[in-house]
Amino acid sequence: MNSTISPSTVMLFGIAIFIIITLVKALRIVPQRKAYIIERLGKYSGTLTAGFHLLVPFFDKVAYIHTLKEEAIDVASQSCITKDNIAVEVDGILYLQIIDPKKASYGIDNYKYASIQLAQTTMRSVMGKLDLDKTFEEREIVNAEIVAAVDLASDPWGVKVTRYEVKNITPPQSIKDAMEKQMRAEREKRATIAESEGQKQAKINIAAGEKAEMIAVSEGEKQKRINEAEGKAAEIERVATATAIGIREIASAINEEGGTDAVNLRIAEQYLHEFGKLASENNTLIIPTDLTDISSIIATATSVFKNTKKQVSERKTK
Repeated sequence: MNSTISPSTVMLFGIAIFIIITLVKALRIVPQRKAYIIERLGKYSGTLTAGFHLLVPFFDKVAYIHTLKEEAIDVASQSCITKDNIAVEVDGILYLQIIDPKKASYGIDNYKYASIQLAQTTMRSVMGKLDLDKTFEEREIVNAEIVAAVDLASDPWGVKVTRYEVKNITPPQSIKDAMEKQMRAEREKRATIAESEGQKQAKINIAAGEKAEMIAVSEGEKQKRINEAEGKAAEIERVATATAIGIREIASAINEEGGTDAVNLRIAEQYLHEFGKLASENNTLIIPTDLTDISSIIATATSVFKNTKKQVSERKTK
Protein backbone atom coordinates (compact mmCIF):
# COMPACT_ATOMS: atom_id res chain seq x y z
CA MET A 1 0.00 0.00 0.00
CA ASN A 2 1.41 3.39 -1.03
CA SER A 3 1.10 5.92 1.96
CA THR A 4 3.01 8.75 0.31
CA ILE A 5 0.95 12.03 -0.08
CA SER A 6 1.29 13.55 -3.46
CA PRO A 7 2.55 17.15 -3.82
CA SER A 8 -0.72 18.20 -5.46
CA THR A 9 -2.67 17.12 -2.40
CA VAL A 10 -0.43 19.12 -0.10
CA MET A 11 -0.83 22.16 -2.33
CA LEU A 12 -4.61 21.85 -2.35
CA PHE A 13 -4.64 21.49 1.43
CA GLY A 14 -2.49 24.61 1.84
CA ILE A 15 -4.68 26.60 -0.53
CA ALA A 16 -7.78 25.60 1.46
CA ILE A 17 -6.20 26.73 4.74
CA PHE A 18 -5.16 30.02 3.15
CA ILE A 19 -8.68 30.65 1.86
CA ILE A 20 -10.17 29.91 5.27
CA ILE A 21 -7.76 32.27 7.04
CA THR A 22 -8.42 34.96 4.45
CA LEU A 23 -12.18 34.64 4.86
CA VAL A 24 -11.87 34.77 8.62
CA LYS A 25 -9.86 37.97 8.40
CA ALA A 26 -12.32 39.45 5.91
CA LEU A 27 -15.27 38.92 8.23
CA ARG A 28 -15.88 41.62 10.87
CA ILE A 29 -18.54 41.73 13.59
CA VAL A 30 -18.76 45.22 15.11
CA PRO A 31 -20.14 45.36 18.74
CA GLN A 32 -22.85 47.78 19.82
CA ARG A 33 -21.65 51.38 20.41
CA LYS A 34 -18.42 50.76 18.50
CA ALA A 35 -17.18 52.19 15.20
CA TYR A 36 -14.47 50.72 12.94
CA ILE A 37 -12.61 52.96 10.51
CA ILE A 38 -11.76 51.04 7.30
CA GLU A 39 -8.87 51.99 5.01
CA ARG A 40 -8.48 50.53 1.51
CA LEU A 41 -4.92 50.65 0.24
CA GLY A 42 -4.12 53.28 2.86
CA LYS A 43 -7.07 55.54 2.08
CA TYR A 44 -10.25 56.06 4.13
CA SER A 45 -12.91 53.74 2.77
CA GLY A 46 -15.77 53.82 5.28
CA THR A 47 -16.99 53.50 8.86
CA LEU A 48 -18.42 50.23 10.06
CA THR A 49 -21.16 50.43 12.72
CA ALA A 50 -22.63 47.65 14.85
CA GLY A 51 -23.36 44.47 12.91
CA PHE A 52 -21.81 41.93 10.51
CA HIS A 53 -19.50 43.19 7.73
CA LEU A 54 -17.33 41.62 4.98
CA LEU A 55 -14.05 43.29 3.97
CA VAL A 56 -12.09 42.94 0.76
CA PRO A 57 -9.14 40.70 1.57
CA PHE A 58 -5.65 42.22 1.22
CA PHE A 59 -7.15 45.60 0.32
CA ASP A 60 -9.24 46.63 3.36
CA LYS A 61 -7.98 46.89 6.91
CA VAL A 62 -9.32 48.23 10.21
CA ALA A 63 -7.27 51.37 10.86
CA TYR A 64 -9.04 52.75 13.99
CA ILE A 65 -11.52 51.43 16.55
CA HIS A 66 -13.57 53.98 18.51
CA THR A 67 -16.14 53.70 21.26
CA LEU A 68 -19.25 55.82 20.88
CA LYS A 69 -20.00 55.77 24.61
CA GLU A 70 -19.48 58.81 26.81
CA GLU A 71 -15.99 58.71 28.34
CA ALA A 72 -14.78 60.13 31.65
CA ILE A 73 -11.22 61.37 31.46
CA ASP A 74 -9.32 62.35 34.60
CA VAL A 75 -7.64 65.75 34.36
CA ALA A 76 -4.51 65.73 36.49
CA SER A 77 -3.97 68.30 39.23
CA GLN A 78 -2.34 71.54 38.11
CA SER A 79 -1.20 74.74 39.73
CA CYS A 80 -3.31 77.84 39.03
CA ILE A 81 -2.80 81.44 40.16
CA THR A 82 -5.96 83.20 41.32
CA LYS A 83 -6.76 86.87 40.83
CA ASP A 84 -5.46 87.68 44.32
CA ASN A 85 -2.14 85.88 43.54
CA ILE A 86 -2.77 82.67 45.49
CA ALA A 87 -1.42 79.42 44.03
CA VAL A 88 -3.98 76.60 44.22
CA GLU A 89 -3.95 73.01 42.98
CA VAL A 90 -6.99 72.14 40.86
CA ASP A 91 -8.04 68.84 39.30
CA GLY A 92 -11.19 67.61 37.63
CA ILE A 93 -12.99 65.15 35.35
CA LEU A 94 -13.78 65.77 31.69
CA TYR A 95 -16.73 63.99 30.05
CA LEU A 96 -16.73 63.69 26.27
CA GLN A 97 -18.21 61.56 23.49
CA ILE A 98 -17.24 60.83 19.87
CA ILE A 99 -19.97 61.89 17.47
CA ASP A 100 -17.93 61.63 14.21
CA PRO A 101 -15.48 58.67 14.17
CA LYS A 102 -13.87 59.83 10.91
CA LYS A 103 -12.93 63.25 12.33
CA ALA A 104 -11.75 61.65 15.58
CA SER A 105 -9.41 59.47 13.48
CA TYR A 106 -8.06 62.01 11.02
CA GLY A 107 -8.84 65.39 12.57
CA ILE A 108 -6.28 65.06 15.39
CA ASP A 109 -3.64 62.57 16.39
CA ASN A 110 -4.90 62.00 19.99
CA TYR A 111 -8.19 63.66 20.87
CA LYS A 112 -8.04 62.60 24.55
CA TYR A 113 -4.64 64.15 25.16
CA ALA A 114 -5.65 67.31 23.27
CA SER A 115 -8.88 67.65 25.28
CA ILE A 116 -7.04 67.28 28.58
CA GLN A 117 -4.46 69.91 27.63
CA LEU A 118 -7.15 72.31 26.48
CA ALA A 119 -9.11 71.79 29.72
CA GLN A 120 -6.02 72.52 31.81
CA THR A 121 -5.12 75.71 29.95
CA THR A 122 -8.73 76.92 30.12
CA MET A 123 -8.79 76.11 33.83
CA ARG A 124 -5.74 78.30 34.47
CA SER A 125 -7.32 81.12 32.49
CA VAL A 126 -10.63 80.94 34.35
CA MET A 127 -9.04 80.64 37.80
CA GLY A 128 -6.91 83.71 37.05
CA LYS A 129 -10.10 85.78 36.83
CA LEU A 130 -11.41 84.78 40.26
CA ASP A 131 -10.42 85.53 43.83
CA LEU A 132 -9.67 82.58 46.08
CA ASP A 133 -13.00 82.85 47.93
CA LYS A 134 -14.92 82.93 44.65
CA THR A 135 -13.25 79.77 43.36
CA PHE A 136 -15.08 77.73 46.04
CA GLU A 137 -18.39 79.51 45.49
CA GLU A 138 -18.49 79.63 41.67
CA ARG A 139 -17.57 76.11 40.61
CA GLU A 140 -20.55 75.99 38.28
CA ILE A 141 -19.23 79.03 36.42
CA VAL A 142 -15.76 77.46 36.15
CA ASN A 143 -17.22 74.19 34.86
CA ALA A 144 -19.41 75.96 32.29
CA GLU A 145 -16.55 78.05 30.88
CA ILE A 146 -14.27 75.04 30.52
CA VAL A 147 -16.98 73.03 28.76
CA ALA A 148 -17.69 75.91 26.36
CA ALA A 149 -13.99 76.39 25.50
CA VAL A 150 -13.12 72.70 25.03
CA ASP A 151 -16.32 71.94 23.12
CA LEU A 152 -15.67 74.78 20.68
CA ALA A 153 -12.09 73.66 20.04
CA SER A 154 -12.96 69.96 19.78
CA ASP A 155 -15.65 70.41 17.13
CA PRO A 156 -13.19 69.71 14.23
CA TRP A 157 -12.12 66.54 16.05
CA GLY A 158 -15.63 65.02 15.94
CA VAL A 159 -15.78 65.09 19.75
CA LYS A 160 -18.57 66.51 21.90
CA VAL A 161 -17.67 67.69 25.41
CA THR A 162 -20.74 67.09 27.59
CA ARG A 163 -19.54 68.44 30.96
CA TYR A 164 -16.59 69.15 33.22
CA GLU A 165 -16.50 68.81 37.00
CA VAL A 166 -13.92 70.35 39.33
CA LYS A 167 -13.01 67.72 41.92
CA ASN A 168 -10.64 69.48 44.32
CA ILE A 169 -9.33 73.00 44.87
CA THR A 170 -6.38 72.81 47.24
CA PRO A 171 -4.87 76.09 48.51
CA PRO A 172 -1.44 76.29 50.25
CA GLN A 173 -1.17 75.20 53.88
CA SER A 174 -0.73 78.77 55.11
CA ILE A 175 -3.96 79.77 53.38
CA LYS A 176 -5.70 76.72 54.86
CA ASP A 177 -4.60 77.80 58.35
CA ALA A 178 -5.85 81.35 57.76
CA MET A 179 -9.16 80.07 56.41
CA GLU A 180 -9.52 77.74 59.38
CA LYS A 181 -8.95 80.65 61.79
CA GLN A 182 -11.48 82.74 59.89
CA MET A 183 -14.06 79.97 59.98
CA ARG A 184 -13.41 79.40 63.69
CA ALA A 185 -13.89 83.11 64.39
CA GLU A 186 -17.06 83.13 62.32
CA ARG A 187 -18.43 80.12 64.20
CA GLU A 188 -17.59 81.73 67.55
CA LYS A 189 -19.27 84.93 66.40
CA ARG A 190 -22.43 83.05 65.42
CA ALA A 191 -22.37 81.17 68.72
CA THR A 192 -22.04 84.44 70.68
CA ILE A 193 -24.87 86.02 68.73
CA ALA A 194 -27.07 82.96 69.26
CA GLU A 195 -26.30 82.95 72.99
CA SER A 196 -27.07 86.67 73.35
CA GLU A 197 -30.30 86.21 71.42
CA GLY A 198 -31.22 83.38 73.74
CA GLN A 199 -30.50 85.49 76.84
CA LYS A 200 -32.49 88.37 75.37
CA GLN A 201 -35.46 86.11 74.66
CA ALA A 202 -35.21 84.59 78.14
CA LYS A 203 -35.32 88.05 79.75
CA ILE A 204 -38.26 89.02 77.57
CA ASN A 205 -40.09 85.84 78.58
CA ILE A 206 -39.35 86.42 82.28
CA ALA A 207 -40.53 90.05 82.07
CA ALA A 208 -43.68 88.97 80.25
CA GLY A 209 -44.32 86.33 82.89
CA GLU A 210 -43.83 88.80 85.75
CA LYS A 211 -46.11 91.29 84.01
CA ALA A 212 -48.81 88.66 83.56
CA GLU A 213 -48.40 87.62 87.20
CA MET A 214 -48.73 91.21 88.47
CA ILE A 215 -51.81 91.74 86.29
CA ALA A 216 -53.36 88.53 87.59
CA VAL A 217 -52.59 89.50 91.22
CA SER A 218 -54.01 93.01 90.75
CA GLU A 219 -57.12 91.61 89.09
CA GLY A 220 -57.51 89.18 91.96
CA GLU A 221 -57.06 91.95 94.54
CA LYS A 222 -59.53 94.11 92.63
CA GLN A 223 -62.10 91.31 92.57
CA LYS A 224 -61.47 90.63 96.27
CA ARG A 225 -62.15 94.25 97.21
CA ILE A 226 -65.23 94.32 95.01
CA ASN A 227 -66.50 91.17 96.68
CA GLU A 228 -65.76 92.58 100.18
CA ALA A 229 -67.47 95.88 99.31
CA GLU A 230 -70.48 94.04 97.95
CA GLY A 231 -70.57 91.90 101.09
CA LYS A 232 -70.40 94.93 103.40
CA ALA A 233 -73.05 96.69 101.34
CA ALA A 234 -75.28 93.64 101.55
CA GLU A 235 -74.61 93.41 105.29
CA ILE A 236 -75.45 97.10 105.86
CA GLU A 237 -78.55 96.75 103.73
CA ARG A 238 -79.75 93.73 105.66
CA VAL A 239 -79.00 95.36 109.05
CA ALA A 240 -80.89 98.49 107.95
CA THR A 241 -83.76 96.36 106.70
CA ALA A 242 -83.86 94.42 109.94
CA THR A 243 -83.69 97.64 111.99
CA ALA A 244 -86.50 99.17 109.97
CA ILE A 245 -88.60 96.06 110.42
CA GLY A 246 -87.89 96.12 114.15
CA ILE A 247 -88.85 99.77 114.45
CA ARG A 248 -92.06 99.13 112.54
CA GLU A 249 -92.86 96.20 114.80
CA ILE A 250 -92.25 98.34 117.90
CA ALA A 251 -94.40 101.13 116.54
CA SER A 252 -97.11 98.64 115.74
CA ALA A 253 -96.87 97.13 119.23
CA ILE A 254 -97.14 100.57 120.84
CA ASN A 255 -100.39 101.26 118.97
CA GLU A 256 -101.95 98.10 120.30
CA GLU A 257 -103.92 97.98 123.58
CA GLY A 258 -101.62 98.04 126.61
CA GLY A 259 -98.65 98.90 124.46
CA THR A 260 -97.91 102.11 126.32
CA ASP A 261 -97.90 100.37 129.72
CA ALA A 262 -95.55 97.73 128.35
CA VAL A 263 -93.20 100.41 127.10
CA ASN A 264 -93.22 102.14 130.51
CA LEU A 265 -92.46 98.84 132.20
CA ARG A 266 -89.65 98.07 129.76
CA ILE A 267 -88.08 101.51 130.30
CA ALA A 268 -88.19 101.10 134.05
CA GLU A 269 -86.54 97.69 133.85
CA GLN A 270 -83.76 98.99 131.62
CA TYR A 271 -83.21 101.96 133.90
CA LEU A 272 -82.91 99.80 137.01
CA HIS A 273 -80.68 97.32 135.24
CA GLU A 274 -78.20 99.94 134.09
CA PHE A 275 -78.33 101.72 137.40
CA GLY A 276 -77.47 98.51 139.20
CA LYS A 277 -74.25 98.13 137.17
CA LEU A 278 -72.80 101.34 138.57
CA ALA A 279 -71.39 99.54 141.57
CA SER A 280 -69.74 96.72 139.61
CA GLU A 281 -68.32 98.46 136.53
CA ASN A 282 -66.38 101.62 135.85
CA ASN A 283 -69.04 103.24 133.68
CA THR A 284 -70.04 106.80 133.04
CA LEU A 285 -73.77 107.38 133.40
CA ILE A 286 -75.89 110.54 133.29
CA ILE A 287 -78.51 110.30 136.03
CA PRO A 288 -81.11 112.75 137.30
CA THR A 289 -80.55 114.82 140.45
CA ASP A 290 -83.21 112.96 142.34
CA LEU A 291 -82.55 109.27 141.91
CA THR A 292 -85.91 108.43 143.38
CA ASP A 293 -87.78 110.36 140.73
CA ILE A 294 -88.06 107.42 138.33
CA SER A 295 -91.54 108.44 137.31
CA SER A 296 -90.24 111.62 135.65
CA ILE A 297 -87.87 109.60 133.48
CA ILE A 298 -90.61 107.20 132.49
CA ALA A 299 -92.88 110.12 131.72
CA THR A 300 -90.27 111.65 129.46
CA ALA A 301 -89.80 108.43 127.56
CA THR A 302 -93.53 107.93 127.40
CA SER A 303 -93.97 111.36 125.85
CA VAL A 304 -91.51 110.37 123.14
CA PHE A 305 -93.55 107.27 122.29
CA LYS A 306 -96.74 109.30 122.32
CA ASN A 307 -95.29 111.75 119.88
CA THR A 308 -94.18 108.86 117.70
CA LYS A 309 -97.61 107.31 117.85
CA LYS A 310 -99.24 110.62 116.95
CA GLN A 311 -96.95 111.04 113.92
CA VAL A 312 -97.72 107.51 112.73
CA SER A 313 -101.46 108.18 113.04
CA GLU A 314 -101.18 111.39 111.09
CA ARG A 315 -99.29 109.64 108.32
CA LYS A 316 -101.93 106.94 108.10
CA THR A 317 -104.66 109.63 107.97
CA LYS A 318 -102.92 111.44 105.13
